[in-house]
Amino acid sequence: MGEDVGGNSSGSGTRAGRLSPPEWLLKGLRPQTAPVPWAACARAAVALAVPLAVGLAAGQPQYGALVSMGALSGVIGDTADAYRMRIFNIAVPQLFGAVGVTLGTLVYGEGWLAVAALTFVALVSGMISSIGAVASVGGLLLLLNAVVGAGLPMPEPWWKAPLLLSLGGLFVLVLTLLAWPLRGRTAERTAVAEAYRSVADLLGAAGTAAYDDKRQAVTQSLNTSYDLILALRARDHGRRSPLVRLLSQLNVLIPLVEAAAAAHLHGRASRQPEIAAAVRDLADVVDQGGRGDVPDLVLPEPEGPADRAVESALRHAAVVVHSAEPDPDNVDDRLGRPAALGIRARRATRSALFSEPSWRYGLRLALCIGLAQSLVSLVPVPRSYWVALTVTFVLKPDFGSVFSRAVLRALGTAAGLVVAAAVLAQVPRGWWDVPVMMLLAALIPAFSAKGYAFQTAAITPVILLLSDILSHQGLGLVPSRLVDSLIGCAIALVAGYLLWPESWHTRIGDRLATAVEDAARYVASAFGAEAEDQGERVRRRRRIYRDLSSVRLEFQRALTEPPPTGTRAAAWWPLVVAVERVVDATTAARVRVDHGAAPPARAEVAAIEQQLRELAEGLRASEVLVEVRAELEGDEEGVLAPLRQEVLAARSIASPDSPG
Repeated sequence: MGEDVGGNSSGSGTRAGRLSPPEWLLKGLRPQTAPVPWAACARAAVALAVPLAVGLAAGQPQYGALVSMGALSGVIGDTADAYRMRIFNIAVPQLFGAVGVTLGTLVYGEGWLAVAALTFVALVSGMISSIGAVASVGGLLLLLNAVVGAGLPMPEPWWKAPLLLSLGGLFVLVLTLLAWPLRGRTAERTAVAEAYRSVADLLGAAGTAAYDDKRQAVTQSLNTSYDLILALRARDHGRRSPLVRLLSQLNVLIPLVEAAAAAHLHGRASRQPEIAAAVRDLADVVDQGGRGDVPDLVLPEPEGPADRAVESALRHAAVVVHSAEPDPDNVDDRLGRPAALGIRARRATRSALFSEPSWRYGLRLALCIGLAQSLVSLVPVPRSYWVALTVTFVLKPDFGSVFSRAVLRALGTAAGLVVAAAVLAQVPRGWWDVPVMMLLAALIPAFSAKGYAFQTAAITPVILLLSDILSHQGLGLVPSRLVDSLIGCAIALVAGYLLWPESWHTRIGDRLATAVEDAARYVASAFGAEAEDQGERVRRRRRIYRDLSSVRLEFQRALTEPPPTGTRAAAWWPLVVAVERVVDATTAARVRVDHGAAPPARAEVAAIEQQLRELAEGLRASEVLVEVRAELEGDEEGVLAPLRQEVLAARSIASPDSPG
């Protein structure tokens, strides 16, 4: 890669430019474009307001507040589209939350014992968060409820608080499931149909500059569909007919996606609008759950291997989509089946106990929570549970950059406290809390879709109103909670960010280098001396595209960091796109060979693989991209000519600081 080349450009810059907020901060403050989830808003309003009303009617407003607090956790965790997944996303974390509030209640006001208990809970919470999405939410609720239990007075005996909080979460689950019998389509079928439509858009964009963006949409759509369906197959291993049919329909999309890569580079007839229209027709059939006679597709005459690949994949997809119920033992399962639940549980446990990232995050979270709780339990200056609560939210690992989240949480909390101050000052406690809670709760799903700062601003007044019902501190809560939030953000920034070099010495180079190495292995698996069978090649391709999607997400998070991480990520971003194009070109070449093109020489394949491995080594050794002049010999008319061009383009990408 060459040696690092540094240097800062001073630039003249206007005074207005120097005083404007930095771009990494503006990214977090810009509201994301997203539709308002009206159904979720209505559920949140009912789920948080009804328990308050019942508690007031029974003369136990504190009980109602605890149920509403449990409902708040359920509202935040209700993010899945599939009803079956919602059961897991809401019900399972409630069990963790019940354990957390029980532990917190038992150490309430116990000084050093409370510090030790919450530090241990934080370690466990951080380690299990790495297992998966449900475990991540469960770990979050385990710690959050432990912090609340250790910081607020709970009703006696000890079992009332976990019971009331769990009732709130279950109430949200019941409200969520009410529409299940009335829903005409399942989320799984809708997801598969959307995957077909995204592939239709991809084929429609073949040969144009919009292709890369459409391919990203296809990757995301396929990831969502497979996650939904394979999660439901975990218990019966493919014996449930509707899911087997959907999986079969989804699997036959993979050859069509591969053929689209060839059509983008080499196709002629496959770029005609009839191709994309035929795929959209199949999407409609999937969406409506229909079946019947296979239509006589009228498609353009193929003009080469790429066109033949598209036509073959499309006709096969049409047969599968219109076929009767498939035999589960003969379903196209090249992408594999999930292991049994017991095996997956053992793997998850081993990953949490013996994974370096799991321990690293657990220790980081435990250190910050230990410091926050020490400040609350041991220092004479009165501080509240809000300090540890802030640390927990800021350090959530899969929510984004710690630095930007700390800043955005401080800003969001300040905005939410303005609303909370108005509510606590103007609204008398009692029945007026019910309509106010309905309004504030409905804002949570709407604002959560706009970004983290907006979500924080919406949640803050809700938590403060519930805290006031439990502690009766009134307007005095507002200034102290602002100070506590700033302290929590400071602890997260110092002990959870600056003290860990991996946070501010970006690791994006390592992630990208791993992706390049995967691309090299993919080239070898497609054409090398030990070329894999088609099934294994398909699985490898799906893994590498999913990994590249994760790399993109990592870079997008890095872009929200302050310099130097954010500026370095921006400079390296073109290389992410270049690696994706290398994988696309490899897929296109393999498809052409499968449909009649002459295979490449092994020496040509080995040279390309070597260039990619050298690129990966250079990425690990350098923090600044430096241009490399590389030579790759090969037949200019051969099947690997486009792949050689993409590899050379990747090697020649330079950062703004590099020469030339």
